[in-house]
Amino acid sequence: MTLSSMTGFARAQGCAGPFNVAIEMRSVNGRGLDLRFRLQPPFDGFEAEFRARAQKVLSRGSVQVALTAKRETQAALVRVNETLFGELAEVAEQLAWKAKLTQATVGDLLRLPGVIETGDARDETPDEAIQSAVPALFDEALAGLVSARRSEGRALSAIVSGQLDQMETGIRAAAEADGARPAAIRARIESQIRALGENPQNFDTDRLHQEAVLIATRMDVREEIDRFTAHIAAARQLVAAREPVGRKLDFLTQEFVREVNTLCSKANDLALTRIGLDLKAVVEQFREQIQNIE
Repeated sequence: MTLSSMTGFARAQGCAGPFNVAIEMRSVNGRGLDLRFRLQPPFDGFEAEFRARAQKVLSRGSVQVALTAKRETQAALVRVNETLFGELAEVAEQLAWKAKLTQATVGDLLRLPGVIETGDARDETPDEAIQSAVPALFDEALAGLVSARRSEGRALSAIVSGQLDQMETGIRAAAEADGARPAAIRARIESQIRALGENPQNFDTDRLHQEAVLIATRMDVREEIDRFTAHIAAARQLVAAREPVGRKLDFLTQEFVREVNTLCSKANDLALTRIGLDLKAVVEQFREQIQNIE
């Protein structure tokens, strides 16, 4: 069994240059593949690369990717605005000459607003070490997510296989109940004739048989039973397939629903009706589980 769920979580953490980077990935059910990224600057430029890597291994699910980074040292990044410093130095020299005052020192100029600029991680451009380390961390988190989804898929395999077993048991019971219906229909017609005051011994036996056959034909569910049985076999093959089969199983579930509804509408028999209702309950449980499969 190689089913994969669309539900999973994974986290990878490590160093990338001067940063401690953490990548978290969360996945839930989705009709298609919906990738959403929340990447802290200066790592937001990795989104296109991350998206391409994820699309190679995931086919369905709503996936959220969050990247957070923290510098290993808390010291702020410091830069000198050399252009402003030069302009201020020139002005200070001119004023000092005109006013016959002591010229401003370097320290005096550095203390002026705007000369020293501070920043944080968002002001940096990822260097070569970061460019190689961050994608590796993403791949680690992605592999963890795939593993988590497959682990969940193994549990789903056991559940849906058990539900298919229940369907198979139910459809066999339906076939047996359907085989006993012609005799039951004949007995019902005889009972109705008695209720009308007719002597069943004076009633044409051949016509009674013909009427029973006509009614049984109108209520025949053999075709539905055969198709339902074929759908069970197809579902077992999909569950054992080595590829994403969620969409195919979802379509097959619609066929299950259609056949069991028709079976119930044609039943006109207490035993077969009960079997049909039990089958409907199992099919609904199967449908709910299929929504989780990639």
